[in-house]
Amino acid sequence: MTEQQPYRVVSRHPGFELRRYPAHLVAEMQIQASFTRAPIEALRPLAAYIGGANRARHPIGSAAPSMAAASGSEKIAMTVPVVQIEGEWPGAYLIQFVMPASFTTATLPEPVDARVRIRAVPARLAAAMRFSGRWTEQAFSQRATMLGRSVTAAGLQPTGAIRYARFDPPWKPWFLRRNEVVLPVVE
Repeated sequence: MTEQQPYRVVSRHPGFELRRYPAHLVAEMQIQASFTRAPIEALRPLAAYIGGANRARHPIGSAAPSMAAASGSEKIAMTVPVVQIEGEWPGAYLIQFVMPASFTTATLPEPVDARVRIRAVPARLAAAMRFSGRWTEQAFSQRATMLGRSVTAAGLQPTGAIRYARFDPPWKPWFLRRNEVVLPVVE
């Protein structure tokens, strides 16, 4: 079972839900690639990190050594969604794995790969539009445009970059996949 990032629905509007997301941690990588290649290229290093390519942090004074302590690494449960955000320059994307809610900055293992960065994301209010279908740039772009228009029509002000969220593995049939575009809005 995969943990899903928690949120609370504040209200429903034509075309989107207004949600409150709690503060959370992400493991992320900046990738210079096309929209469709970026998550593929980030997958191996990010999956390696949650699979144990990390330096485990253990509290001092643990009563008994654990298997993780013996190996010096720790496996981290997969959480959805996998998030893609446009980067700081053209053709760059930030790919993020949302970390399980049970971790804090003090307990989350440190990545071994220097390209993987851990970052705390503050609590935020955001508009989200859910859809099924393929993971194409066109599909996400069309939904992002629709969401932006719906948000401004509802009298809300966008703030920050749009996030493209994927909830399902690539082998799931495209017509059953859950996808979302998420746009932070001013409180």
